[in-house]
Amino acid sequence: MPLLKSHYRPSYLFRNYHISTIYTSVFRKVKDVDQHRERIELEDGDFLDIDWSYSAKKKSTKVLIILHGLEGNAQRPYVTGLAKLFNNKSWDVAAMNFRGCSGEMNRLYRSYNAGASEDLKAVITEILSKQKYTQIALNGFSLGGNVVLKYLGEGNELPKELIAAVAISTPVDLAGSCQKLAESKNSLYSKRFVKKLKEQLYLREGKFPKDLDRAKIDSCKTLVSIDDLYTSKAHGFKDAADYYSKSSALNFIKNIKIPTLLINAKNDEFLSDSCYPVALAKSNSNFYLELPEYGGHVGFLQKKEHTYSEERALEFIKSHS
Repeated sequence: MPLLKSHYRPSYLFRNYHISTIYTSVFRKVKDVDQHRERIELEDGDFLDIDWSYSAKKKSTKVLIILHGLEGNAQRPYVTGLAKLFNNKSWDVAAMNFRGCSGEMNRLYRSYNAGASEDLKAVITEILSKQKYTQIALNGFSLGGNVVLKYLGEGNELPKELIAAVAISTPVDLAGSCQKLAESKNSLYSKRFVKKLKEQLYLREGKFPKDLDRAKIDSCKTLVSIDDLYTSKAHGFKDAADYYSKSSALNFIKNIKIPTLLINAKNDEFLSDSCYPVALAKSNSNFYLELPEYGGHVGFLQKKEHTYSEERALEFIKSHS
């Protein structure tokens, strides 16, 4: 029964959901991570940018692939903090930027979504074709965590080098998470997401005026309305509900066959009750679930350079290497 006891004990201040979530996102600084960009050309004519950082000690045979969250990128402190820790422990790190998230709009009308596991598969294939890594691990945050879990459980032929995976603050039930974000106590976060996503849609409308209507973008007030207008249809789904139903990792966790850890804080107000899949952890010996009382959304701060979730990711992956 891989339901793990959590040992995260933050200071009183960081037991507050809002403080933990906002401080980590806005005020945390991570220094001395030297990233080098590689562009990967995809089969459909689009591209992905990978930001590499390398082992501090020697040429490594191990690589961690990191996937960021909604409207994030590979320079977010939760990505660079994890990269720094793994670099210092002799791992190379390939931090993915989802399509359109690297500072340059991608070429196609489509971009990224919580179920776009084909792009993760393409990155893994590209890395293995060029470098002789004997161990690969995955770490996804929030939306990126959903991509990781879906990839692992949807029937892909996994490379023998893939040893373990970690997902942090992950909305494994996308519809449930959207409902939580729509609650008034989360208006600060939902409005910020909507604002940033609409900014991207306006840019996309300029490039693809036949596919997007500015007035319809203007009318979007929620994440669901954006997913109805753009995300679902641009990626082959009927509507937002269809996208959430077919892409939620909750549908795929039962099939995971490599050691995989999900860390979701109980006070993460981005997550619905359905995002704490205790029954699945009890029934799948490869799926480990840790539910700290605190941590907020991608928070987990402590009186150290690295967050609790970063240290746990390293500990878990090392234990299965």
